[in-house]
Amino acid sequence: MASLAIMGVLLLIVLPSAEVTVRRHREAELRMGRAQIRGAIDQYKKAVEAGKVATKIGESGYPPSLEMLAEGVADASSPTARKIYLLRRIPADPFYSGQTKQPEETWALRSYDSPPDAPEAGDDVFDVYSMSPGIGLNGVAYRDW
Repeated sequence: MASLAIMGVLLLIVLPSAEVTVRRHREAELRMGRAQIRGAIDQYKKAVEAGKVATKIGESGYPPSLEMLAEGVADASSPTARKIYLLRRIPADPFYSGQTKQPEETWALRSYDSPPDAPEAGDDVFDVYSMSPGIGLNGVAYRDW
């Protein structure tokens, strides 16, 4: 009986700390995924400014979709039909709770024309954010990271 009581107390201690550890790991994945996507978006913008990616007049210079970052874009400065790849793959949002198989569908998109306090999707991808309504261990909503 005493050993069962000890086991019960140990489980009460271990389970909450294991849940926090799993959540901390998912938060690290969220940070890393956003950093990878944001880095690729910035590289795309720099490639446009350097003349390596062709754009139309009036476009912002940001990619029209997340998929383009992984599928590659034609290198306008190369005489051959070479492509520039900015991501190996699009990371999925680890806190996305919907039913989808495509990682690019797990992120909410912000266009260049939308304000930071009311982000909306548009003709380009200026930033990504989590669609999760959850709050991080640091007290900040995942959406606002």
